[in-house]
Formats: sequence, structure tokens, C-alpha cells
Amino acid sequence: MAVSSTKTVYEIFQSMEYGPAATSSTATAQAWLEHRSRSLGLFIDGKFVCSADGRSCSLADSKGSIVCSTACAEEADISQCASSAVNGFKSWSSLSCNQRAKVLLRLVSVLGQHGQCLSELCELCEASCATAALVRLLQFYSSWAQLRDTLLTDWTPLGVVAVVTSKDCPLYSLLLKVLPALAMGNSVVVVPGQSTAPPVLLLAQLFTGAGLPAGALNVLTGSDITLGVKVAQNHGISYVNYCGNKEDGVMLCKATAGMGVPVAVSPCVGSTCPFIIFESADINSAVDEVMEAAFRKKKEVFWVLCVQESVVDSVVAHLRLRMAKMKCVTLPSEADRERVDAAVQEAQQLGATLVQSCADPTSGAQYPSTVLCGVAPSSPCVLNPCPGPLLPLMTFRSNTEAVTLGNHSPHGQAASIWTEDLTLALETAQRLSVGSVWVNSHSICDPCLPVSGHKDSGTCTDGGQEGLYQFLRPSSSSPPLPRSSPVSMDYTQFGTETSPPIIPAESDPARAPQSHLQFVAGKACKSVSGCSVAVQPPGGSGGLLAYCPDGGRKDVRNAVEAAVKVQPGWMKKSPSARAQSLYSLAKGLEAKRRDIAAAINTQTGLSVDEAEKEVELSITRLSVWAAYCDKVQGGALPMPNSGSALSIPEALGVMGVVLPDYNPLLSMVTVLGATIATGNAVIMVPSQKYPLPVLAFIKVLQSSDLPAGLVNVITGSRDQLTVALANHSVIKAIWYWGSAEGCQYLQYTCTSPLKTLRLCEDQEGKDGELDWTRCRPSFLEEMWRSAVQWKSVWIPTA
Repeated sequence: MAVSSTKTVYEIFQSMEYGPAATSSTATAQAWLEHRSRSLGLFIDGKFVCSADGRSCSLADSKGSIVCSTACAEEADISQCASSAVNGFKSWSSLSCNQRAKVLLRLVSVLGQHGQCLSELCELCEASCATAALVRLLQFYSSWAQLRDTLLTDWTPLGVVAVVTSKDCPLYSLLLKVLPALAMGNSVVVVPGQSTAPPVLLLAQLFTGAGLPAGALNVLTGSDITLGVKVAQNHGISYVNYCGNKEDGVMLCKATAGMGVPVAVSPCVGSTCPFIIFESADINSAVDEVMEAAFRKKKEVFWVLCVQESVVDSVVAHLRLRMAKMKCVTLPSEADRERVDAAVQEAQQLGATLVQSCADPTSGAQYPSTVLCGVAPSSPCVLNPCPGPLLPLMTFRSNTEAVTLGNHSPHGQAASIWTEDLTLALETAQRLSVGSVWVNSHSICDPCLPVSGHKDSGTCTDGGQEGLYQFLRPSSSSPPLPRSSPVSMDYTQFGTETSPPIIPAESDPARAPQSHLQFVAGKACKSVSGCSVAVQPPGGSGGLLAYCPDGGRKDVRNAVEAAVKVQPGWMKKSPSARAQSLYSLAKGLEAKRRDIAAAINTQTGLSVDEAEKEVELSITRLSVWAAYCDKVQGGALPMPNSGSALSIPEALGVMGVVLPDYNPLLSMVTVLGATIATGNAVIMVPSQKYPLPVLAFIKVLQSSDLPAGLVNVITGSRDQLTVALANHSVIKAIWYWGSAEGCQYLQYTCTSPLKTLRLCEDQEGKDGELDWTRCRPSFLEEMWRSAVQWKSVWIPTA
């Protein structure tokens, strides 16, 4: 009798051998590539075209085999693409919401027909993205395309949006920006990374075949991020949205500084994220998930394992068990192997112990999966992790220590919390400064929830209704400023020259005009320098009106120190409590209305009636912001899978505001209300030309119940104070009305750490954005949304 060669299930599980590979697994994708001769051109105006000079770059897989070649766009291609996108915007935006929604819904069925080809192409290019996730994106944003004019009234699309990514950006992150831009009626120019270029080109072809107008979606490919810079510099582009690694994002921001195009950055690659395991967690499940998250073949983020001391031995034992039969991980190159070796040796010198899956091979681009136990928060492998299968492990004793470790990283992308105590999970999630928190899970995403990158992880919001506003502008606002060329300037010298005369505050006080004080840490005070600047009357003739303090870097430092102390407590106050404080501020302004109206009349030359009208509008504006406090909030959103999810708006932190010259009081209270109503602390620089109305408002602040240090007013040279705000690492956002040079300086400088910018160039005394006396609700809503960042909390169920 012949012996059977068939293995039992037990034998198969013991050997864990791979099954036979399907020989035709990539037949569909290969057929599409062969149809295009494995040479993919640019996708412009609804069709594939060759680049202007015929240059191309090859894309190879992990084994070194050439998958295909992609064209390298040149200046002529960029100009042709921008013209096509402008025409595509006219065609696409002229369609009704229902027609645009039908096109996006049609893409769902098209993707169902060609989903296998797309999946296989993504696998070939190592840019994996689940087809089901793309279908979910299309379904979600097709519904928002239908509802744009119903729920987003008084908003209009921006125009041509450029979506630029780095070479390591995942396809899902790219489409999370492309699809909402299209749904809101914009045309899109995509500049993908090299690995995601073939799938994006295939999608562009499918989208056009489904009825997307020619030019509404264009794809330009190249070899590196410099192509994205050239596209952003084209005057046909209205808005640039970048996702990928931070280095390329910083380069893009600096290269486009002064060009008049807004740039939003989402560094979704390379962030350090905490994986926190409490003693109340299911250790088996937590260790299984951390293994999957930390040692996957291709990962966009680096995980740091934080374990409560009482269960650290159990966690390490489970890690040893799970890692026992793991093989070495292949690294991209020998140089990466050297970096990993150096990082491990440095960690060991600092006292870390190793848990490795197998013996370390002495040569080759391979390294075993390694846990670095007992590392310190300041260890280089925690702050600046290198590519490789390394997992730092730190311990903590209490919930407070866990939050401190979780917030230690300069990044704020995501965190995973493991505990069976829901109260503990929600408390920890609220205190972590990250955009996404997963409870007893990790790496879950859905387009219905808004996510903002905190700290160095982004300056925009993606997902949910909130993520749509970055691709819209209020219909009532004036058109965006025309594109311009950068000013030739020395960034190190900006703000060093003081145009107004510097006058000692103590010089002949008996004969000097009235000397005003600034407002720092809840007190009216002189500047640290002890000097003052002269305030000229309207027109600059007829002597001096007053002196105001000449603030500088040290005054900003003192104001930030006071703001940092009080802002967390102010943010924790209930919305109704913040509303009562704003109502009280409005009443205080009403009590001082005659004095402040006189200051406006004296300073700006407006008639008494016009000055009183501005004070009346300012009182109303403060009341409007008080009403906003508890009206616009996040909440629970319906999820496609089992579980619950929360969207939570949070304050940015400490904000800097450089105020405009036009309507000095009304513009100030509008900005002040937006910032503190949402839980922020603010440092305001009044108009250098008309500071007296804001300085008169200090008396209202002194008599209010606002915490000392929440609102600070510093007067002096606008450029000098702008430099001080831009270079302070604690300030999270800057709203600036000023010169073109100031806008360019902030775009160039506020990249490390990343700051959220709202820039508007003053033009002949009137800011180029709006009439402050006629702010429509959409503008106030936009300002409110610019003062918050969003957090999503995922709570799965069985």
C-alpha cells in the first residue's frame, strides 16, 4: 500500500510553510502595464501624454525587478497641466451637486469592476491600499458632493488644488485629500510619489472613463519632491496640500514662501506614536496587536511601547513568546543596517536590554525584530527612530506618567491605549496631544471622522465634514489675492530695523503726551526695554498723540510663560462658563464705550458717530462669540463597523495675532473672541499705526473675569514682534495681517516646529480679505474652525 504524502493539519501548522503561489496573481495589472508598454506618461486633460523632453525614471520592486517607467514632467508640462486644470475647474464646478455626486457614485461601480487590477498594481508597486477602503471613501464623499449646497451654504470651491506627496506616502492618505477636493467642486493636480504613481495614473484613467470632465483630475509624475515645488509655484494653483514626510513638507513650504499660495502640510510618515498598555489591559490581545503594528513589513509610523510597571514582566514574557519563531526582516539597504546597528549599540550603552526574535546575522541587509527594553524618554531611538524592526519599551507608574511619555514626542499623529477601564481610557485620550486615539485597537481609519495633526504632525484637518472646509472659502469674502513673486529678502535681518523713533519713557515726563501701558500676565506694564514709541495723529502731522511701549522678544517670552500656565485651565472650563466670561467682557466694553469711541476718533480720524458705531459692532461681535462657545461641538458619529467613535474639537494652545490697521477695535475683538471662545490663550500685537483703541480696551480686560495671562497685548514694531512670535516654539498658530514681506517671512520660518498660519496682506490701509463691519456667518465659522484642532477617539466593541 502506497504511503500518502498528504500532510495533516497538525503537520502544516507545525512547519508553517508557505502554500504554492498563484502564477497568474498579477495578470490583470501586468496586462494593463503591457498595454502601455510599461512606460506610463503624464495624465493631462483626460488622456496620457508624453513629457516634453521624454525623460523618465524607472520603478523597481523590492527584488530589484523593473515594474515600469514613469515620465518626468518639465516646465512645459506643468504649464499645460495648469491650463487644463483651470478649464477642468470651470467644467466641473459648473455642474450641479447632484451631477457631481452621480459621477463619484459611478466610480464606485467602476472600482468594483477594476478593483482586482488596482489591488494587483498596488501590490506590484508596494503601495498597498485596500479596495474596500477606497470604495468607502468614494461613497462618503459622493454624499457630501450631493449635500454641498444644502449643508455648506455660502461656501465656494477654491479653484485648482495641488495635492503633493512624498515617495513614502500611502495611497489612502493621498486619496483622502483628492476625493474631498473633487467633491467640493475643485479641480485637482496630483503629484504622487514614485511608488504610488502607477495606481494614481490608473485611477485617473478610470475616473475620466466614469464621466469626470477632462482636466478635473490631472497627474504629473517626477523623480522627487522638486516637481511638487514647481507645480506649487505655478500661478494657476489656488491651494497646495502636502502629505508625506516632514522634510519634504518643510522644503515645499520654504520654496513657496511669498508666492501668495496657501500651503497645508500633513506629515503622515515618520511620526513617533505611543502604544500604551495599562495593568488593566488584556495583555494577550495588546501584545498581539503591538507585534502587528511595530514589525509589519512596511509601516508609515514608528511605535514606542509604554507599559505600566506592574505588568512589564508579563508583557516582556509574551513578547518573547510571540517573537520566538520570527525571521529576520529585510532592510532596504546596507546603509540602513548600519544605522540600525548604531542605534541598538547606543541604546545598550544607555542601559537598554534586548529581546530579539533570532540570532543577529553578522552581514547583509537583514536584522531580527528587536525590542529595546528600559530605554529612557531622551534616548535617540525614541526621539529620532531609524528605519528598521526596532521597538523601544518604556515603563510608567501612573496615568499621569503615561500621558507625559505619550506627549514627549514632537509628533502628534496617533496613539493606541489598551485598558478595560473605559473611564481611564477616555481620560487618557483627552489628555494626549494627538489627532487619533484608538482604544484597544490601532491603525483604524474612516473618512467620517475629522483628524488634525497635532504639534509637528500637520497644519490641516482631514476627514469628516470639518476636513471639507480646507477646500472651500466663504462666498462673501473677496477673491484671493493674485499670485505674486517672492520678495528678495534676508530672513535673518527681517524685523531688526525699527522705523519709529525709540524714545525713553522717562524723558521729560512733565511735557510728554500721555504714556500708555501694555498688558502682560494680567497686568498693565511697561515693556522690558523701558522704552516707548511715538504715536502719530491721523495723517502723521500735528505733533504726537501719545507714547506706547516698545515691546520686544522678552515681552513675548513673558507673555507666553503666563499664557502657558493659564491656558490648560481655561480650555477645561465648560463652554457655558467661557460664554459667561465673554458676555461679561461685552458688558465691560459697553461700560467704557465713550472712552474707547473717543480713542478711535482721536487715533483714526473717524467721526464720533462712526467711532461709536464701531464700538457698538464690537459689543455685538463679542456677544456672537459668547453664543458660539457651546453651539458648535463634536460628538459621536455613526460608524460603518461595530463600535463607537467620537470627534472632539480642541484648542490649539497659545496663539499669536498681529492685528490689521483697518477697524482697529472691531478687528481686535473679532479675533479675540474667536481665539478665547475655543479655549486658546492669545498674544495680540495691535496695529502699529493705530494702537490707541486696543490700548484703551486694556481697561476692559482689567475689569473682566478672564484669567490673568489668557489675553496679552504687546505694542511696538510689527516686524520685530512678528519675528519674536515666529521663533517661539510654544506658540502653535499665528494669524497675521501685515506686509508681503511679513507673510513671506512667516511661511519660510514657521516650519520647525510647524505652526498653523492665517496670513493676509494689508493693502493701502484695508486688509485685502473682508470688510470687518459686514462679517457674514460663514467667515465667522471659518475663523472659529481655524482656532481649533480635531481629535478622533475610536472605541471598538466585540
